[in-house]
Amino acid sequence: MRVLLWHVHGSWATSFVHGPQTTLVPVVPDRGPDGRGRPDTFDWPDRALEVPYDRLRDEDVDVVVLQRPHELRLTEEWLGRRPGIDVPAVYVEHDTPRRTPADASLPEEVVPDSRHFLHDRSDIPVVHVTNFNHLFWNCGRAPVTVIEHGVVDPGYRYTGEMPRGAVVINDPLRRGRVTGADLLPELAAAVPLDLFGMNVVDAPARLGVPPESLWTFDDLPQARMHAELARRRVYVHPYRWTSLGLALIEAMMLGLPVVALATTEAVEAVPPEAGVLSTRVGTLAGAAAALAADPPRARQLGKEARAFAVERYGLPRFLRDWQRTLTEVTR
Repeated sequence: MRVLLWHVHGSWATSFVHGPQTTLVPVVPDRGPDGRGRPDTFDWPDRALEVPYDRLRDEDVDVVVLQRPHELRLTEEWLGRRPGIDVPAVYVEHDTPRRTPADASLPEEVVPDSRHFLHDRSDIPVVHVTNFNHLFWNCGRAPVTVIEHGVVDPGYRYTGEMPRGAVVINDPLRRGRVTGADLLPELAAAVPLDLFGMNVVDAPARLGVPPESLWTFDDLPQARMHAELARRRVYVHPYRWTSLGLALIEAMMLGLPVVALATTEAVEAVPPEAGVLSTRVGTLAGAAAALAADPPRARQLGKEARAFAVERYGLPRFLRDWQRTLTEVTR
């Protein structure tokens, strides 16, 4: 099977391209958002092939895996075929709904009423990455399924030698309250934090956190980030409104205990024996500080976190689910 897929979400795509299919990844000359091609910071197998956008019409494509609304237009323009009509397609919904719909001509909606942009179409199935997304998006006529995340297992690597908390947030200043970036000062006052992700360098100064309480590590390659995460005592997940951060699952697989806001899918992803979940920031700050001061307990909770994550979010199940879905949509 030959699948057209844009490189949008690096960690999710890394798992997807490990399937048995040949994945065609568009590339544009400047490697901008609509044509990043293969990444430098993730390890992808050789069967993920870069294809210049202006040569896609010469490629055999069995199915298109869409991830952003405008990729319907890009498929028609670059491939010369209409998704769901001339070529089978599925749409991966990575995100929780927003109050303001993507179509500005539609009125604002409360979140539980959020209509998916494929609401009125029945020819493109919507694949949610969490059951929370399935619950909150109103997908109307669109066929819906859930394929929970799968993660390439980085192995148990926890040392916890550094009594600090690890946080992974891309663009924390731009994304703000959605990611819980505004909560970092209170959390960092309880336990020193290390912030990993893209565009994190200015976070301490902009958030008013002393540099010694919030170290930053900007856009590390995945393998190096995993090695650094494993050295931290506890993983802190402050996201208010996100589908489910793959970095959370990766941290659990590495063997880190978790302190997380009890919001969205985190309540399903982190069992009680793996850490502490609460909607009270003070409770999370206290839990992170307590784990930082108690290495044996942190290690035990981390082992439970790894066991749960490997069982629920292992790559083999994820790839089986996707192979089944792609086979069904192309049948």
